[in-house]
Amino acid sequence: MSLLKIEKLNVFYGDVQVLRDVSLEVKKGEVATIVGANAAGKSTLLRALSGLLKKASGSIRFNSEELLGLPAFEIAAKGLIHVPEGRRIFPLLTVQENLEIGAYTRRTEGNLKKKLDEVYAIFPVLAEHKGQAAGSLSGGEQQMLAIARGLMAEPTLLMIDEPSLGLAPLLVAKTFQVLERIKGEDVTILLVEQNVVRALEFSDRAYALENGRITLHGTGLDLLKDPYLKKAYLGL
Repeated sequence: MSLLKIEKLNVFYGDVQVLRDVSLEVKKGEVATIVGANAAGKSTLLRALSGLLKKASGSIRFNSEELLGLPAFEIAAKGLIHVPEGRRIFPLLTVQENLEIGAYTRRTEGNLKKKLDEVYAIFPVLAEHKGQAAGSLSGGEQQMLAIARGLMAEPTLLMIDEPSLGLAPLLVAKTFQVLERIKGEDVTILLVEQNVVRALEFSDRAYALENGRITLHGTGLDLLKDPYLKKAYLGL
């Protein structure tokens, strides 16, 4: 049974249609990846799923419950958590204050210290800097903080938008190591990622989004072997 099932989703910015009849599913425990060129609609899709874009039609079912039309805070409270592109941390707050804000849905109510300890175990570098202003962290550390803040909400499904964007190769590798560990914690992941090879190798299920439409889908390895995708995204 699908944890997330999207059917014929259409999304608009004003009068401009960005997504057209998008259908996909993510099953519990999977990593599903969406790949595509810039402006294909990948971030728009995640924003629509998290309730940030209202001009939409179709169906978004999460745990068999329809989400389309619900406000963003209600969607987050149900366990569908969005880590947006660009980190979006609070730079003047400390690392720990950023993490505590991630628990605002109260899914961790009465359990905040335990959850902080769990997150610090996954991200020891954040524990080392927990009293430091988040804006003073390096780019890679800020990305770790953004993901960690998402985990503080105890997600059932964690949507992560371009986690390796702008990071050096060594930090990209570290980011995917962290994602592997998160997957091992029984968190389902929906990933948008520019590093196509690493993302597809990591994924159980994958979709290619082009000009607002799903054009390919299959396992991550299926898409890696697809001649069209290799030519369009890998230059092979």
